[in-house]
Amino acid sequence: MSNLNSTQAIGVFDSGLGGISVVRALIDLLPHEHLIYFGDTARVPYGSKSKETVIRFAHQISSFLLEKQVKMIVVACNTASSVALESLQQKFDIPIVGMIDPGSQAAVRTSHNQRIGVIGTDSTIRSGAYRSAIRALNPDIQVMDQSCPLLVPLVEEDWPHDQVVQQVLQSYLKIFENDKPGSLILGCTHYPYLKSAIQEVIGNEVCLVDSGEAAAAEVQTVLADRGLLNPETGDPGRHKFFVSDFPQKFEETASRFLGLPLENLFKVELEVLESYK
Repeated sequence: MSNLNSTQAIGVFDSGLGGISVVRALIDLLPHEHLIYFGDTARVPYGSKSKETVIRFAHQISSFLLEKQVKMIVVACNTASSVALESLQQKFDIPIVGMIDPGSQAAVRTSHNQRIGVIGTDSTIRSGAYRSAIRALNPDIQVMDQSCPLLVPLVEEDWPHDQVVQQVLQSYLKIFENDKPGSLILGCTHYPYLKSAIQEVIGNEVCLVDSGEAAAAEVQTVLADRGLLNPETGDPGRHKFFVSDFPQKFEETASRFLGLPLENLFKVELEVLESYK
């Protein structure tokens, strides 16, 4: 890690659009950092894929980002964080931060009643990663989790926040009705796009934990500890965005969520991506 320097970019990746919420959190917290984002839009969603497949995808994208000389990688995907983070950290000799630990720590801090809810993709919930991380922090906390497979496609298709979204959320969140958690982890980086609708259904007494915001704070800590924070002088950070396919709404939706245009958006062919190990 001796060849890393503070002016290098931070690499961020997700299965598609969701990780843009983490990019937003990083820009807000660390405006002078350069970011390189990869959205695997040709192979989204990850949540319904096998562990082995997600690990393979995560290694390919991490190798691609390392070629771009990044100083750190943020796995801005809860599914990949829950099944691939450990193998990525073993293989690559740079700091790699996932979503699970920062989100769990934030939920434990904010829960007022020793109950935490987790919503995520099938893979994330099946892995039990949040449950394990929370219990390691406080074994007395009751964890309730719920898989929400329809939410990623609804966000990716830019579905309007209408009755359909409301009905889907009511169905998924019904599990928390009688035993309200003190905090609810949005265990997928797509879910902050639906934050207001989720809050409306779950109720204002439940604190929503955005794992992306928690991860951004962890990134700041890790970079500071290693002396790799970009000095807060000069211009704001410059950002590049790579995707494995150009879905119709990606640029439009991502620009709206970031509040700035995606000027540097590039497509990486799947065969090129699959050549990485």
